[in-house]
This record gives sequence, C-alpha cells and structure tokens, in this order.
Amino acid sequence: MRAVISVIGKDTVGILAKVSEKCASMNANIVDVTQTILQDMFVMIMMVDISKLNCQFAEMASSFEKLGTDLGLSIHAMHEDIFNSMHRI
Repeated sequence: MRAVISVIGKDTVGILAKVSEKCASMNANIVDVTQTILQDMFVMIMMVDISKLNCQFAEMASSFEKLGTDLGLSIHAMHEDIFNSMHRI
C-alpha cells in the first residue's frame, strides 16, 4: 500500500527534513520524491510505502495536516487507492 503526500507553501529551510522526519516517526517509507521551487513557493510530492505504518492511515493524514498548519504549509496525505480512483476515466 502506498500514499501520496503533497506539500505546498512558502519556501523555508527544513521543509523536506520535517516531512521526512514525520514519515519516519510513523514508519512510512519514502519511495519517491519530487520537489521544486516555483518563484518563492515550495512544491513537493512524495510517494510513501504505508504497508508498515505504526498507526492508522487517518491518524497519519491528520498528523500531516497539523504539521502543515504548524509550518504554514498545505500538507495533504492521500491513500493511493483514492488517488487512483480520482484519476480514472
């Protein structure tokens, strides 16, 4: 099982480190990441393996939303099944 984590907000030092640390604390393994800076906006998408999560997915998603609020970012975690369903014709 995998999840997609998106991060958008004003670029500051340590965003990748803080999101990665949160993944590690929940035993979510980062399998792919892409990031860029668009003018002064930080944009990142991560694919994480959640097959060995040490919490429920809803708790993980909520934890990322709270981290985003604390950092002034929009952080959203979406289960791969939902992501795939949204993008099917």
